[in-house]
Parts: sequence; structure tokens; C-alpha cells
Amino acid sequence: MVSSDALTDSPQEASPKNPADPILLSLFANRFMSIAEAMGRSLQQTAISTNIKERLDFSCAIFAPNGDLIANAPHLPVHLGSMSFAVRYQINLLGEDLHEGDVILSNHPVAGGSHLPDITCITPVFKDGKIVFFTASRGHHADIGGILPGSMPPTSKTIFDEGAQIKSFKVVDKGEYQREELLRYLVDEPAKYPGCSGTRCLSDVESDLRAQIAANNKGVKLIDAMVEEYSLETVQDYMLHIRDNAELAVRNLLKEVAKQQKTNELNAIDYLDDGTPIQLKVTIDPKEGSAVFDFEGTGAEIYGNLNAPVSVTYSAIIYTLRAMVDLDIPLNQGCLVPITVKLPKGCCLDPSDTAAVVGGNVCTSQRVTDVVLKAFQACAASQGDCNNLTFGAEGYGYYETICGGSGAGPTWEGTSGVHTHMTNTKITDPEVLERRYPTILHQFSIRKGSGGKGLHNGGDGVVREIEFLESCSILSERRTYRPYGMAGGEDAQCGRNTWIKQAREGDADAKSGVRRINLGGKATVKMGKGDRIEIWTPGGGGWGKVGGDKNVQSKRSKPGRGDARGSVADRDSEQLGA
Repeated sequence: MVSSDALTDSPQEASPKNPADPILLSLFANRFMSIAEAMGRSLQQTAISTNIKERLDFSCAIFAPNGDLIANAPHLPVHLGSMSFAVRYQINLLGEDLHEGDVILSNHPVAGGSHLPDITCITPVFKDGKIVFFTASRGHHADIGGILPGSMPPTSKTIFDEGAQIKSFKVVDKGEYQREELLRYLVDEPAKYPGCSGTRCLSDVESDLRAQIAANNKGVKLIDAMVEEYSLETVQDYMLHIRDNAELAVRNLLKEVAKQQKTNELNAIDYLDDGTPIQLKVTIDPKEGSAVFDFEGTGAEIYGNLNAPVSVTYSAIIYTLRAMVDLDIPLNQGCLVPITVKLPKGCCLDPSDTAAVVGGNVCTSQRVTDVVLKAFQACAASQGDCNNLTFGAEGYGYYETICGGSGAGPTWEGTSGVHTHMTNTKITDPEVLERRYPTILHQFSIRKGSGGKGLHNGGDGVVREIEFLESCSILSERRTYRPYGMAGGEDAQCGRNTWIKQAREGDADAKSGVRRINLGGKATVKMGKGDRIEIWTPGGGGWGKVGGDKNVQSKRSKPGRGDARGSVADRDSEQLGA
């Protein structure tokens, strides 16, 4: 059994030297967040790949000298909760070997990574020769090698199939850019494994990494300006006050949950499509406002890629706790102070160092989220998947995640056609997709009736149908087990992946006519002339019995932030404001 104490060991920051002023507390919380948002805008504007520039598959955040998450922009929860593991790993590994002008790259699960395409860029912030903060950004890169274009292979069995592995590499060493060593990591090393290639689009990956370095530097300058304005002692004091405020909010949440549900023990179980259970028991101490999240009973490491790094499980927990808190606070490390996490050694949430994990970040993380929300009876399940589609050839690789339905809650309907929970990305615009890649988008529509019915209906999934000629891979879940309803609400419909295959002489099926072939949840196929892939994504579960009285309000309140938030919503609001 692995406990959180063993995984999150880092020097604890001292207590604040001065009491908090409520106005300054709010000011600094927003000031820290605005720095992370400015980093994100810089990254988006200077990146060139569709993954970062169009889909917004990146995250930026600020960290304390010990690696604790302080504040983040509203980017991807699966990145934000795990990035502190990556920062701490470098602190413990490099120690005194961190200098001004250094920038570290890392993507390995052992080093706090989520999956290999997500490369983390970490920059220490110095004041008078001492590290006072870290800035970090994590972006999903178009192709970092491995057995298939796009580096999201649905059939990977070990981490070596999934591309470049970087535990710790100073891409900038005391101000000097280390390009030759970067090429070794991205091009030479991944190609050493049978059937694998190095990155298939080096120029895109290197350009996006340079954009991450620039975004981190933007954060460093803004932190320097804030320290100059308020003094280092004041800034770090409020860093600690923000953490303590988040801790208090979570403790109050746990006490309220124990009181409302009239029990100190919450239980839930859900399953991956291969039958692997994700099981959770939450034991709350209502006096202290603390809890133990025990995943005993979760399935063993999987011979496939649905294993999730430890840091990804923490991402799901910190995200769900923050989502249930009815206060406008930054997501930060304070949310986890009252929490102890127990993971069975060797389970799919704590796999071995060489286990394949590319699907754990995008599929299993969603199931962990579903299980936590089910235990707290917070809302019905959302689509529980990212519907990962990749295609490409030598010279390029394309990757996208496809939206679905969100789950309904005690006072709200689910939303149709939206990215949910651990992902918070945007899908590539049709015009951009067809201009930059050899594809035709035939259909992108709401899948009517796929959401669960209830007093409040779950959101519907979507139908996305694309034609192209290259190898195509789909990595998805919720094709067997339906997203659950809650409080009497109905389950949502599962998803489906269909290959619409034209008859061809070379395939010995010239007389068969057009065939519709169910690909299952995970498959790779070689598309031909006129072939299309049609993806039906899952809906969200319903809440409450159909025909119930909507005027009877639940004791559980609606989430405190009712307005749309997140990277996509924030960008849209900026455009409207302009």
C-alpha cells in the first residue's frame, strides 16, 4: 500500500509571518492566477501546433519553492494536479544544481508526468541567489515518436511504444539552449526500440517547446514585478495564506458532507471497459475535516495503456474536491493537505515504471473522477472519456479529443457536446482542420437522445465523421459500461466507433459494397480512398427520477461558480469583450 505521505514528501513551507488581510488575500489570489493566465496567452500566441494553438491542450501554473502548487490558470485539471509532482521531482533530483537561466524538461510518469506527449517545462525563479518560486507549463505535443503517428497508440503495451522519455533534461543550461541534446531525446532515443520512430514532426515540437520556455519566462518577469511592488516577504506570506484558505475550504466541505450524508464512510466502484474495477472508500474524520481516500480493491496493472501514473490520481482528487467547494478559491496544494491517499502497490493507479500509460491520462483519469463524484453523490457521470483520435504519416501527426455529454446534477441539466472534467480543451475548428491536414469533415453534430433521462437530463454526446487516407487510431472508453445516472436518473448511452469502409480490389472485398465495421474502443486501421471514421461519443447521466418535481430543491446546492469558466470559456469571453 502506497500512502500519499510517501509520494508528496517535500519540505513544508513555514507558516505566514503576518495575519491575512481579506482584501489582500483576494487580490493576491487573483494576481497569482493572472500571472498563470498571462503565461497561457503567451504560449498560445507563440506556439504553432493545432494541439496548443487551436485546441488549447496546455496548462500553466506557479509553484512554491518546495514544489507546492500555488495558483493556475483555468486550463486542464489533469495537468494542474500532477505538475507539482514534476516540480518536486526536479527539486529532489537536482537540489543545488539549479541555477539562474536553467529550464528543465520532463515527461516521464516516474518524474511526475501524465503521459509522454505531455512535456513539462520548469523554470526556477531566483531572488538574491535563492529560489523563491517556480513557473511551469505543460503542453501536449503533436508527435514525440513511438509505434504510431500522433504518439497515442491504442495498442501500446510498454512505455517504450509511446515515444520519447525524459526524466530530467536541462534544455536551457545557465542560459544556453541545448539543441543537440534535445534532438537526441526526441529523435534518436525513441527510434532505438523495435517498430518505433523518433518524432515525426520535429519542427512543430521544437517550436512549441520554445513557446513553453518563453511562457515560463513571461511568468518569471511578472513574479519579479510583483515581488518588487510588494516585497518578497509579503508575496510569500500571501502564497501561504492562499494555501491555508484552500485547506480550510476543503475541511469545511468534508465536515458538511459527513453531516449531510449522516455517515463518515463513502463507497463507490466503477469499471473500465475491460472490466478492471476502480474502487474507492472515503473515510472522513468529521472533527478534523480530514479524509482518507483508499483505493483498495482497484484492479492490477493492465497489459495495455490504461495504467495511470500516481500523479494522475492526485489530479482527479484535487480537481473533484475543488469542484465541490462552494467558494471562489484557486485550485492549489492546500486542497490536498487534509487528504491521505492510499493506493495498492502494483494496481493500475500505481503501475510499474515501464507500464504503458498513454490511455491512463485520458481515460482512466476520467474514471477516477467518476468514482470520486459517485462516492460523494455530487452529480451523475459525464461521458467519462476523451475519445482520442489520431492519424498521420511521416512528416505530420494529428491528435484531437472529442467532446460528449456532461452529467446532470441536483439543480442543473447536463450540457451537450462539451469537454468534461479532466480535459478542458477545445476541438480543432473545421476550417483549420481541413486547411492544415488532408481531411474532409463530413459531420459534427449533437447525438440526440444519448444523454440519460431524469428529473434533470444528462447532456448528449456528439457524432463526428471524418474522411482521410492515413492510418487512423482511436483510443476510447465508455463503449461497454454506460455513464451512470444518479438519484434515480437513467444511465447515458455508450459511445461507438465505426469504420465506414469502401470496397477495394486490394482488400479482396470488391464485391462487398460499403461496409460499416465496429472498431470497438481501441483500434488502428489503414484508411483507404473514400473511407471514413464515424465516432459517436457517450452522453452524460441523468439526475433524479423522470417526472419528479423540479420545484423540490435538493439540500445540495448548485456549484458556487455558475458562470462558464475554463480556458475555452475565458478565451471566448475575451473575444466577445474585444
